[in-house]
Amino acid sequence: MKKMFFIAVVCCLSGFTSFGQAKPFYTQYVLNNYILNPGITGIENYTDIKLSYRNQWAGINGAPVTTYLSVHGPIGKKDLRTSATSFQVPGNNPAGPKAWDEYAVSPAHHGIGLTAINDKAGYINRWSIAANYAYHQPLGVKTSLAAGISAGITNVNLDRSKIEWGNLDPNDPAIGYNTGSISRLRPEIGAGVWLYSARYFLGVSVLNIVPGKAKFVTDDKYGTYFTPNFFASAGYRFAMTEDISVLPSVMVQYWEPQLTGIHANVKMQYQDFLWIGASYRFADLVGGYSGMIGVNVSNTFNVSYAYEHATTSRLQTYTRGTHEVVLGFLIGNKYGDSCPKNVW
Repeated sequence: MKKMFFIAVVCCLSGFTSFGQAKPFYTQYVLNNYILNPGITGIENYTDIKLSYRNQWAGINGAPVTTYLSVHGPIGKKDLRTSATSFQVPGNNPAGPKAWDEYAVSPAHHGIGLTAINDKAGYINRWSIAANYAYHQPLGVKTSLAAGISAGITNVNLDRSKIEWGNLDPNDPAIGYNTGSISRLRPEIGAGVWLYSARYFLGVSVLNIVPGKAKFVTDDKYGTYFTPNFFASAGYRFAMTEDISVLPSVMVQYWEPQLTGIHANVKMQYQDFLWIGASYRFADLVGGYSGMIGVNVSNTFNVSYAYEHATTSRLQTYTRGTHEVVLGFLIGNKYGDSCPKNVW
């Protein structure tokens, strides 16, 4: 029953025969919006490296597992010593309102980066690798606008040996008669813009800009369609006390012709050291609510964990929840920032 139920869900989400490819979900998107928006490339004062592992719907055979590596850093970024992204205001919390008031944007600069993602569900595996570039332009003393582009390749692989046919005919016309692993490679392009200051951010992006189709057979009516995935994100940070800040945010994900996912998130942070958060995803089939916790260690690395519980009654019957871990490293952190200041 678990296998049959999961295969039905994968067919609906992956759209192997008739629907569009959706990008993976991320519970902790607010920690690394860069994975969804190339406009963020090079936003910090250092090279930002993040590794993530997401085990979705644990307990279901063949459930989705998503891993990624993201790297990006600035080129020609010359921060003023009056910038909250550059130094700790003496006697004040560097992640608090005093630092926000002292914030001043950096002069125009560039950013470059790389993303590598692997998303596996049952017998279907997708991986992609892309190079990213962004240009950051001040719009005033407190606000900057960045625009970026992503270009790379993506691969869809299907391993017929992992399909359990039962009493069904294994000669599926959608994948042919090959008994081994078959794959298809295609280009992938994305773009995004990001408006940000010390207190808020607003961004829009689109991935899979160029639509296409990955076919395993010559018949045009079968295959995995690559349709554009649209994302819109916004958040505003405010202070409860000098040491405690709160960041509510929302992210909307849309792709044709299937689902619209709305992610609501709130993150409460103590200084620039410890934070907790909660989120809720409004989406057919894949809705859920989550709890998160994270810590920043010195000015070297940070680690966070999220647990997500499905709201769909059928998923609740079979899964033990979703687990997601994000590990970050700060390389070349010459100003001693102990957590991201522009993307939080």
